[in-house]
Formats: sequence, structure tokens, C-alpha cells
Amino acid sequence: MGVPVGDGVLAVGLTVAAAVVGQQYHPAGWPPFDLFAYALSALVSLPLALRGIAPFLALVSSCLAFAAYLAAGYQPSLNFWCPAIALYSVAAHRSTRASAVGAALAAAVIFYSGLAAREPGVLVAVVQAVVVPAVVWVFGHRSRQLAERNHQLAEVTAQLHREQEWRARQAVAEEQRRIARELHDVIAHHMSVISVQSGMAGYVFSSAPETARTALGTIAKSSQEALRELRRMLTLLRHGSEDDAPAGAGEARDAYAPVPGLAQVADLAERVRTAGVSVEVRTSGEPRTLPQGMELCAFRVVQESLTNVIKHAPSADASVHIEYRRRELVVTVSDNGRSTGRSVRANVAPPSGHGLIGMRERARLYGGTADAGPRTEGGFRVRLTLPVSSERFDPEGGRPPA
Repeated sequence: MGVPVGDGVLAVGLTVAAAVVGQQYHPAGWPPFDLFAYALSALVSLPLALRGIAPFLALVSSCLAFAAYLAAGYQPSLNFWCPAIALYSVAAHRSTRASAVGAALAAAVIFYSGLAAREPGVLVAVVQAVVVPAVVWVFGHRSRQLAERNHQLAEVTAQLHREQEWRARQAVAEEQRRIARELHDVIAHHMSVISVQSGMAGYVFSSAPETARTALGTIAKSSQEALRELRRMLTLLRHGSEDDAPAGAGEARDAYAPVPGLAQVADLAERVRTAGVSVEVRTSGEPRTLPQGMELCAFRVVQESLTNVIKHAPSADASVHIEYRRRELVVTVSDNGRSTGRSVRANVAPPSGHGLIGMRERARLYGGTADAGPRTEGGFRVRLTLPVSSERFDPEGGRPPA
């Protein structure tokens, strides 16, 4: 590590200043400032160049050189302040114990300087030997405390920055999971309907053309709705929110169509019926307006549940029961589990469990629960419970705000 430029300039400047003052100022009773005095004066001030990298060495060197300078009988001049400057550096950059030792050394050489001055006397020498090191030490010690506090603040700031980056990564991961759930819900449902209907259309194409035509119409409608929902999702991803929607008509309006909610469950059930599954939709309690995200959560759970019925029990009878209770919304989707040869089953993959995980994650976001399992009387049941009391839930963490 090299000598800091500022410290080097300070050391050279004090050396030159001490030489000029010593040459121009000749008090009575003091020897003239000769070549030896110049050399000793330089040895007093030049060690200050090391005060930033080796402050204690600079202090010891300056004090010893100043003592030799005084012992040679030369006037103290500006060299008096060199040990004090070195002491400040020790107090600012070294431990309290090291700075205390340095203060004692500086006090001793300053006291010797007062005695060597002959006037005004011992009392003044004692006072300056106490006051000067004490004041310099206090300033240096406070500087060290401030530096340590700034270092701690920098560490805290860096830690906060790391936490912010971690939270940002978590937010991105959560958004990716949310998009994955949306894509799963949209594509799985519509593709299941299309798969079942295309299989049925191919099976009855010759024997029942009207049934095949109806199936093809359902395929077209499901395809259009799937594309519309995907377009809406992609547009929202591009613009961030519906408030940023560009002005326009046609597809732009379709992209920002209302987010599906409980009001669209009846339309969803109608599409499922065309796939061969009998669906009954019942509502109990007093319907009321719910947060849009909660409505979407309930709709997606119903959609995923009916999609699973189409996949795994296409001949079953299903029911959707929406209960508006005083402090919660309960949505139950169940089927009787019948699966006969009456309908043509599509070649769909076995359940992966992602849908159920998505249901539970959606419910957790709004402080609710989603349970799924077989019924004792046969079939399968999915039950979603969401709190809708006056206490609002944080959609990010699923807990009431503090």
C-alpha cells in the first residue's frame, strides 16, 4: 500500500514551513537554524507521511526526532504540532489502548518541549502537556467512532440491498408461479373440452352428423375462449395493468375483457355439459360483491375441478354449490364418480397433482383453504373456503395486515 498523496503533501509542507520559520525567526538565546537543524526538523515532520498506513510508527518516529531536536537546543517552532497530528491519526485509526499509549508518549515530548522553551515556566508546560494531547485524542477518538458507525451503516445498507434483491427474486418467482397456474387453468380446461369433443365428433361423424356438428361448435367456442383468455393474460403481462391498456377496439377490448368470476360459473357449467358431464349449479346465502382476485380464485377452482371430472370421470354427474356465508365463501364441487362407456373418453394424461397444488396456493393467497379427496358414497369432492369477513386479507401473504 502506497503513501496517501494527502499525507505526503502534508509532511513535505510542514517540513518546508518549519525550515522557513526556523530560518527567518531567531529568538534571543536560541542557536541559529543550521544544516543539522534542517535535518532534525525533517525527521520530525516527514514521518507524518506514514500516518495513514502506520500511524503508531509515525507517532513514535516523530516524537523521538522531536526529542532529539529539542535536546540539540533548537527552538520548538512548528515542529511542536507534528507529534500532535500523529497522535490524532493513532486515535482515529487504532484501538483505545494503542491511542492511550500514544497520548502518553505525545504528552511526554510536549512537556519536554515546554521545559526546553525556558519560558513561561513549568506550569504552562504541564498544562499544554495535558490539554493538547487530551483535545487531540478526543477528536481522533470521535473520528474513529464516526468511521465505525459509517461502516456499520454501510453493512446494514448492503444487507438491506441484498434482502431487497432476494424479495425481488421471490416476487418474480411468485409471479412465474401465478402465471403458470393461470396457463394451467386456462389451457387444461379448454383443451380437455376440445379433446373430449373431438373424440366424440370423430366417433359419431357418420352415424350422428348433428351430434358431431354440435361437438365441432363446442370445439370452436372453447378454442376462441381459450385464445381470448390467453390474449388477455399476455396483454396484461406486456402492459402491467388494465389501466395501461392502449386505446383501441376489437382485439384490444377482448384482451381486457372482465376477469372471470362467480358470475361466469353458469357459462362454464354449460360448456362442460356439452362435453357429456351433467353439471348442476346451486347458490345459497345472499350473493354479494367480492374482491376481483377472490372471485377469480373461486372461478379457477371450479374450472379446475370440472376439468378433472371431464378428464377422469366423463360420464359422471357433477354439482357446484356456492355458499355465501356470513364470514366466508364456500365453494364445493363434487361428482358421483360414474364412468361408463356412454361417452367417448379422450386420450388425456393421468392427473399430475399440479392442479390441486394450484388450488391450495390460490386459496392460501386469500387466507383460505382448499381440500380435495374421495367421497364415502363414491366420486370426488373439492371444497374451497375463503374468509370474507370485514377483516381484509393481504393477497400477497394470506394473512391480515399488521
